[in-house]
Amino acid sequence: MNERHEAGMATPHRVLVLGAGYAGMSAAIQLAARLKGHQDVRVTLVNAQERFTERMRLHMTGTGQPLAELSILDLLAGTGAQFLRGWVTAVDADARTVRIDDDRILHYDTLVYGLGGVADTVAVPGVEDHAYTLNSAQDAEVLADRLARLGSGTVVVAGNGLTGIESAAEIAEQHPGLNVVLLGRGEPGASMNPKVKTYLHSALERLGVQARSGAEVVKVLPDAVELAGGESMPADVVLWTSGTRVSPLAAAAGLTVDEDGRIVTDAALRSVSHPEVYAVGDAAAIRQGYGVMHGTCQGGMPTGVHAAVSIFRVLTGKQAKPFRFGYYHTPLSLGRHDAVVQFTRPDDSPRRIYLTGRMAARYKEAVTASPWPTYGRMKKMPASGAFWPRGGRFTRVQGAR
Repeated sequence: MNERHEAGMATPHRVLVLGAGYAGMSAAIQLAARLKGHQDVRVTLVNAQERFTERMRLHMTGTGQPLAELSILDLLAGTGAQFLRGWVTAVDADARTVRIDDDRILHYDTLVYGLGGVADTVAVPGVEDHAYTLNSAQDAEVLADRLARLGSGTVVVAGNGLTGIESAAEIAEQHPGLNVVLLGRGEPGASMNPKVKTYLHSALERLGVQARSGAEVVKVLPDAVELAGGESMPADVVLWTSGTRVSPLAAAAGLTVDEDGRIVTDAALRSVSHPEVYAVGDAAAIRQGYGVMHGTCQGGMPTGVHAAVSIFRVLTGKQAKPFRFGYYHTPLSLGRHDAVVQFTRPDDSPRRIYLTGRMAARYKEAVTASPWPTYGRMKKMPASGAFWPRGGRFTRVQGAR
């Protein structure tokens, strides 16, 4: 890089990071911190709003609990990275351009694509028009306002994955006058060991949540949901947490994507069709020895850091290294004073070890709050962010080096 700068090249190497979620923010901070003092590389983070969305706390926002407003500008302070507020409306991978708000064109030499997933509101009729989501802090605040005005009635949480369980528990605890129904095709906590599942079901029952498995919502109406089989269930509020989708921008850009629209990457997290594009977090289809990673904060932040390290290595004339990650836990809050933590093998299968109750709640809170000190440490010591479980034999991909 220094040779390039000393040669008098007027245009610095332009790195654009799209999306300031956990993964995108990790990539921007990590790369900018490593590049501090290098005038020949410019890092720009693009996001639709200046407020950082704490996705792991949106179920709390959705029940009216006040949370700190985190500024992306504050999180980037001191790194040298620039912030640009705007909606990404198009990407042209061949021309290496990004369109912002339909009226600005940004050019890049290297792109980090971190536009993550949102609730899938298009697959089932009526969801877009009649259901609430936790896609953003603003969406969660709209839900909170509706719940506060409801007083009594039935809230249906459609989708009993981790987000659905946490949301149902939070709503039941914060609004004990409401009837909360948790619907899903599978069993809540299906991937956890039997003792954890038993505790989880007991906690939901204690909170008054009616958990119903084997239920598939096929249509959402203004005052009800229709289930497969013809049954109709009254609902004053429907919170949709069933399934996610990614932005269609990657596919439209000409990048190779999988059947879910995620960018297919090589071992170093580069697009297999456009190696100047790195994909991180929910936006990436990253293969490990156990299969393709699923989107979580515990995996998202390492992808962002690894992409940044890979870019830095390439810019300094070195080879990018393969990414490896092994899961280690599944923390799940059950209101403010209860939780379960299922410790896992690297392939995300459950171990026998787990936590429950207040100790698990404290553990979950520590995990939820951990990104901020992590970002702070990375700004001072970039290498501190590059530690996570690699997963041993579980993550080895045949042929990867």
